[in-house]
Amino acid sequence: MGFARACSVALVGVEGVVVEVQADLEPGVAAFTLVGLPDKSLVESRDRVRAAVVNSGAEWPQKKLTVGLSPASVPKSGSGFDLAVASAVLGAAERIDPAMIADVVMIGELGLDGRVRPVRGVLPAVLAAAEAGYEQVVVPEQTAGEAALVPGISVLGVRSLRQLIAVLCDEPVPEEPADGQGRPDAMLAGLMIPGTGLGTGLAPAAARGDGHRPDLADVAGQLRPRQALEVAAAGGHHLLLSGPPGAGKTMLAERLSAVLPPLTRQESLEVTAVHSVAGILPPGEPLVSRAPYCAPHHSATMQSLVGGGNGIPRPGAVSLAHRGVLFLDEAPEFSGKALDALRQPLESGHVVVARAAGVVRLPARFLMVLAANPCPCGRHTLTGAGCECPPSVVRRYQARLSGPLLDRVDLRVEVEPVDRADLLGQGGRGESTEVVAARVRDARARAAERLAGTPWTTNSEVPGHELRTRLLVAPGALAAAERDLERGMLTARGLDRVLRVAWTVADLRAADRPDASDVAVALELRTGIQRGVPMGAGER
Repeated sequence: MGFARACSVALVGVEGVVVEVQADLEPGVAAFTLVGLPDKSLVESRDRVRAAVVNSGAEWPQKKLTVGLSPASVPKSGSGFDLAVASAVLGAAERIDPAMIADVVMIGELGLDGRVRPVRGVLPAVLAAAEAGYEQVVVPEQTAGEAALVPGISVLGVRSLRQLIAVLCDEPVPEEPADGQGRPDAMLAGLMIPGTGLGTGLAPAAARGDGHRPDLADVAGQLRPRQALEVAAAGGHHLLLSGPPGAGKTMLAERLSAVLPPLTRQESLEVTAVHSVAGILPPGEPLVSRAPYCAPHHSATMQSLVGGGNGIPRPGAVSLAHRGVLFLDEAPEFSGKALDALRQPLESGHVVVARAAGVVRLPARFLMVLAANPCPCGRHTLTGAGCECPPSVVRRYQARLSGPLLDRVDLRVEVEPVDRADLLGQGGRGESTEVVAARVRDARARAAERLAGTPWTTNSEVPGHELRTRLLVAPGALAAAERDLERGMLTARGLDRVLRVAWTVADLRAADRPDASDVAVALELRTGIQRGVPMGAGER
């Protein structure tokens, strides 16, 4: 009887569980049995592994073979267990030393010719292995850079099963010929899910193709919405842009992700892990360093927004926009069920998806931008534009954005049509993204310094209790907000969000704490009622 074991990782959402792959050989009729709650793609690994082992020059054991995946109670899916199964079988057959693979985590899919193909989710899998105390991992050569992002882990990238056998047996490592030039690399096909290419709303439209990045200087006029965009980026506040078609709502939203500061190392690892599991991590870019941007179509279902699917839930748009921007264009056209599902992640920064196959917790701390027309035809707020929508239709259209959802939106700005002078450039170009982003970075640095020693980094994350008891504003600054609260114009949550925006406005003008004018700016941004204060974030 021969026995050997190797290790791999089963992904549940964006979290990994280390799985021990055990291979047992016994005398009897040659058969291959795989147990341990595998899915269809994992059951098919029996044929892939057998062909890969034979085509790699090793002998397939003609005995009764049982491969167990432990713990057996954890659902296992995908083809990333192939490499560990093949190694455990070869260890049980004594082709390689079982002691060499007992504490090695192996992740990768095997082709029938023995080549090792990359799989999705390598980064979260290696992170789980490191947390479990493992120090050595074997991954496909194409994803070795992604695995190397985890500190304290020794990474071996292999191109084929032959190379792995040679390394484990201390034999000369064979050279694997590269694919022919001038055609797409078929080995990278496993990293991308079909349908996640261009056109799926995973990057601003102007940033695709020629590499040109959207710039705020391209936006004609729109001084007030531009300043609201700056406040949203500096404090991480959610934003509603309402106005007629063609006013520039989408242009403004597409430029918000470039204004956000670069991701920290920890944030980059979080975002990269989600994108790796979702299959949208670009090949050759193992680490996401910029704030992501996700703009799903208004026909998106609730599962595509918050996560779900058959079996183990997969990340949705709110998780793909983690640490970045989630833009919902034509927000009233989304289903009410899908929009209301955003309430929990907007408050908690994560989403919990419960399915029969298990409960998954996915990260979802994003900056939401809603764009909405005033009515179905879009001309309701334009003087002399000929809007023919009855008042009841206008009310029903605007009511599609529920009160509880809008109560979680800090900034509500009306985007007015652009006049001829601004459109022809007679009013001069506005500030560029680089200039605005510099002010945003300075404001975030002040907030981070003030919040040092706490679990929060931006003003939008600070609980209301802390704002009212520890982070106090100037005396008398809340008089106007308290009046609005008594009149029913603000809820208790709304008052807390006004305080958060006021702190962001104060940070943008380098003030120690908000005064009455900062609170007035925050109230005007939330309610849309003019307060008689200038909107310039860096000046009075």
